[in-house]
Amino acid sequence: MPFEFKLPDIGEGVHEGEIVKWLVKEGDFVREDQPMVEVMTDKATVEIPAPRAGKILKLNAKEGEIVKVGSVLVIIEEVGEAKPETKPEPVAAPQPQREPVASAPATASATAVAAPPPPPSPAAAPAQRVLATPATRKLARELGVDISHVQGTGPGGRVTDEDVRRFAAMRTAPPTPTPPPTAPAFAPRPVVTDKREERIPLRGIRKRIAEHMHQSKTTAAHFTYVDEVDMTELIQLREQMKPLAEQKGVKLTYLPFIVKASVAALKEMPMLNASLDETTGEIVIKKYYNIGIATATDEGLIVPVIKDADRKSLLEIATEIERLAKAAREGKIALQDLQGGTFTITSLGALGGLFATPIINYPEVAILGIHEIKRRPVVRDDTIVIRDMMYLSLSFDHRLIDGDVGARFCKKIIGYLENPKLLFLELV
Repeated sequence: MPFEFKLPDIGEGVHEGEIVKWLVKEGDFVREDQPMVEVMTDKATVEIPAPRAGKILKLNAKEGEIVKVGSVLVIIEEVGEAKPETKPEPVAAPQPQREPVASAPATASATAVAAPPPPPSPAAAPAQRVLATPATRKLARELGVDISHVQGTGPGGRVTDEDVRRFAAMRTAPPTPTPPPTAPAFAPRPVVTDKREERIPLRGIRKRIAEHMHQSKTTAAHFTYVDEVDMTELIQLREQMKPLAEQKGVKLTYLPFIVKASVAALKEMPMLNASLDETTGEIVIKKYYNIGIATATDEGLIVPVIKDADRKSLLEIATEIERLAKAAREGKIALQDLQGGTFTITSLGALGGLFATPIINYPEVAILGIHEIKRRPVVRDDTIVIRDMMYLSLSFDHRLIDGDVGARFCKKIIGYLENPKLLFLELV
């Protein structure tokens, strides 16, 4: 009896996954543990292997389709049950029946009903399994092209980037000139609205971002506090440490210092490292410090998490930031690297601007936004001096964090950044 393989629970709290790419097709024979499909869930893409060896009888979902956990994903005929179907097919000689169908389009519908089941199956399969690389599929989505409608010119009928661009150009090209109309030259032209809009399916990471941001804004009572920090001392310290970090193969940015400063402040004010369990009506204070770093990718903003940041050195944090950012941008981030955050830092960096009002990474209760460092005149001891200044913007969940608490937390972070040597004290 064929084996029905159901989409497994591949992550805590995950209820569904999106089929990113099939690595097999119907009729293929697979080995046990051979990768079958790429599934994206909770912003992470994972490969699901074949649970046993056999022949793929049916794929129950198309690429881009959302599948619930527990739904039948693939039907596999196990090796012991596989039947040698390849030999009888050419002997059955259904050729005379196929040719009239192709040559008599007027009776196609009647012929399709009367024809035996084998002929329609090979004809239907290619329409469901478009041969194209992930990069080509991404290009098609960006151009609003349904890739199943594109005629492939690559090897084996594979759809290439050029095929997609050609299809998009044909779709938007002006209509073929027609004979001069009989109406007067000043007659108004009909307005074509369908070519002035582009519709892109909301799915994948962008859909999950939309859902998460909506949940945060409609659940947490946001308020934002903004202050500025003098980064001059930290810049000098970083310049001194950079050569030592480079000797160890580590790229030392400002972010590890900010992570350390945030952890030190969280230890002093633990309510900022908490969440609200709405089902039990309890405030959950975390005794661990998992710092999320918002990372921009081609697919959208995701938040990899530095686990136990309080137990890591400055260089270890720098190394972890680089590893997580690289994996996120390459689409290879592991699911566990996206879970368990207790506090998030988001950076606009060199993009500039004064400040933003970041949205809390729910169910956390606070998020820190950091911005561009700019040299500008400030007053120190009644004297105007040039300093390296940066704005901090922190958003808090007002259900747990009062305004004065948020302001004091920001001041503590500023204190560590303006006196960065404090970060190396054992008590911190």
